[in-house]
Amino acid sequence: MVGPKGVARDRYSPGWFARGNAAGTDDEGNTMDLGIKGKWALVCAASKGLGKGCAAALAGEGVNLVVTARGAEALEATAAELRQLPGAGQVIAVAGDIATPAARAAALAACPQVDILVNNAGGPPPGDFRDWGRDDWLKAIDANMLAPIELIKATVDAMAERGFGRVVNITSGAVKAPIDVLGLSNGARSGLTGFLAGLARQPRLASRNVTINNLLPGVFETDRIRTTLQGMAAKTGKSVEQLKDERRATIPAKRYGTAQEFGQVCAFICSAQAAYLTGQNILLDGGAYPGTF
Repeated sequence: MVGPKGVARDRYSPGWFARGNAAGTDDEGNTMDLGIKGKWALVCAASKGLGKGCAAALAGEGVNLVVTARGAEALEATAAELRQLPGAGQVIAVAGDIATPAARAAALAACPQVDILVNNAGGPPPGDFRDWGRDDWLKAIDANMLAPIELIKATVDAMAERGFGRVVNITSGAVKAPIDVLGLSNGARSGLTGFLAGLARQPRLASRNVTINNLLPGVFETDRIRTTLQGMAAKTGKSVEQLKDERRATIPAKRYGTAQEFGQVCAFICSAQAAYLTGQNILLDGGAYPGTF
């Protein structure tokens, strides 16, 4: 590709993705085709936050969507927004708790075929493990480990038969750097991560262009971080605003992430160009995690 004054530009170079444009338009109006237009995606917990960001980015690439969430009113409002995005395809809203068999069956039935699966669910509440009983643990595992596994089980073999599939699991940065008040999430999501590390490497999937990756969000401007900060405030006696400022100060980027930029990374992982990327845990945290690996 040729840029200003005849200077060659790498389509994968920094600056190719313009801020605020899910389709990746650069300063010259060129776009990067992710090769997924016309595919069907099932995006869970998509009425707000990171799930909505992923749905919007995929819609901007011409992907047809089935979006789910527990709240029907908020979900329908989001679906209406998604239909108005430039280049958007079909958008079907299916309300229900994706942790239940009935809601999973309804979502799968609404999707002609699942080429892209974005697993997402609201995290368990923060707290102290001394206060949690068996039912608390089972609820967390059902929503954040077993439900994603069931959806993957229902879709990946058909993906392999068609020769294309992308599974993106939204987990948490706490998988790499556990947060003490998020013990339920730490446990359930780490269990999912361990299972997927093996599944992604099955030749019957990987050799058929089916990839399985995890997106680990750090601190993003979502309802989830507000809930977490409220839990920390109750434990420490500090105000939510003070904790928010302290948390921001620990991030090298000195800001919280946005759902839009999270969604754009998700869309790339779902792209034709990302066919050699599988079995990975991709951390989006503004540089907060201090480790090398």
